[in-house]
Amino acid sequence: MGDVIHCLPAATDMQRHIPDLQLDWVVEEGFADIPRLHPVVNKIIPVAIRRWRKNLFSKKIHQEFAAFRQTLQQQPYDLVLDTQGLLKSAWIGRMVDAPYSGYDSQSIREPLASWFYRQKFAVSRQLHAVQRNRQLAAQALGYMIDPEIDYGLSIEPQTFAWLPSDAYVVGLHATSRADKEWPEPHWIELAQKLAALGLKLVLPWGSTQEHQRAERLAKTLPNAIVAPRLNLQQAAALLAGARLVVGVDTGLTHLAAAVGVPVIALYCASEPGLTGVLGKAFAVNLGGMADIPSVGQTWGQVQQVLAA
Repeated sequence: MGDVIHCLPAATDMQRHIPDLQLDWVVEEGFADIPRLHPVVNKIIPVAIRRWRKNLFSKKIHQEFAAFRQTLQQQPYDLVLDTQGLLKSAWIGRMVDAPYSGYDSQSIREPLASWFYRQKFAVSRQLHAVQRNRQLAAQALGYMIDPEIDYGLSIEPQTFAWLPSDAYVVGLHATSRADKEWPEPHWIELAQKLAALGLKLVLPWGSTQEHQRAERLAKTLPNAIVAPRLNLQQAAALLAGARLVVGVDTGLTHLAAAVGVPVIALYCASEPGLTGVLGKAFAVNLGGMADIPSVGQTWGQVQQVLAA
């Protein structure tokens, strides 16, 4: 999900600098709702690499892949641009009969992938992922990027029957690995501080285990609300309406930065470095590898947002 979100500002740049741009986006099927939120995207082409590779010899999978390849070849494109820089993404782009551009072998995440491209561009690996994507697109399409980062998302406001009209903070407590989770006592202490200011804490979730964790946290907190299961478009609307988002190292935390809400990202077992949250609004990364942010650190940042 992070790779998709980090590419959104490049789409905005293209929209600004290329009149009558038609942009089609190949994206893993589970994340297809994200580029749908950007008005410049003309067509979403879902790919199911994660699902297909689990059953490579299935007739149904072969039929799906054949249909996907046919879709790629229906439209005469002027350019194919691989911003992900992986062998799998480079291989997919090669299926399109069009000029193909990507990172050179010194700039790319998987150097062998650069072999697939016709045009190869040098982009510093010391730049944030958002800026790398913007620089690559600018070189491939021949324009200069603007200083301001704009994710360009168009979020349709939604009313949730389960959500009170009071101001709320979203707590993104769920992530892909247990060592990336912020300790539950920390969440409880933070929620208690928010409750003293009259702020609700909304707890989204995606899996059964995450739902159980959200319910466990909510049982100890009078101001906590466990959200129902949300799709990505609903999650974007929830984040966009928040006073603040506090989240661990997960895709939805990056989505919060993309929708323009103030966000505090908590890193407990990974380094934010060049892939931390980045946005126009207040966006701060706390912690790092084996460096769990304290409640005091986090609360200090919360107070900065609430005082603004």
